[in-house]
Amino acid sequence: MPVLLLLAQTVMAQEAAGPPKQNWFDDPFFQVSSGLPACAVPEGPFYTAEERRVQTHSRLERGTSCWLAGKCADSNAYRYDKPLAPKVRAALRAVPGVRKASVWVMVQRRWVYLQGCVPNAALAKRLERAARALPDVEAVVPDLMTGTRGKPPYPVAAKK
Repeated sequence: MPVLLLLAQTVMAQEAAGPPKQNWFDDPFFQVSSGLPACAVPEGPFYTAEERRVQTHSRLERGTSCWLAGKCADSNAYRYDKPLAPKVRAALRAVPGVRKASVWVMVQRRWVYLQGCVPNAALAKRLERAARALPDVEAVVPDLMTGTRGKPPYPVAAKK
């Protein structure tokens, strides 16, 4: 009987947390530094099955629009992301002061999303410039907040 009770509690806890999320599209998502441990962790590219279904069509359109506009050699902009991710990681880790920040990166269709907390606005600008300087980066979205207080400008991961 205790096993059934434990199983029921586990199922109820999972339902209360919402449907499971995963990185259905295998988008690069990684942490560059962890110098501000109180920084809210970004949700990253994790979606429910329903969110994945909704995003599939728009991702197909966004992925090919770069090629149709003559801005990409590849017919799918998302195929740039995996080779681009290690270059972004290296460029950001080389920025002086980055170890004093907590920064995560998500790469989607040549767009680099910088998320997390920095000790000052100057570091945020340096990180943004470093990412923008890389070949094949189309855009940089600097969702960075100064310090760790306040509401983050990015979706936050659910507490475990």
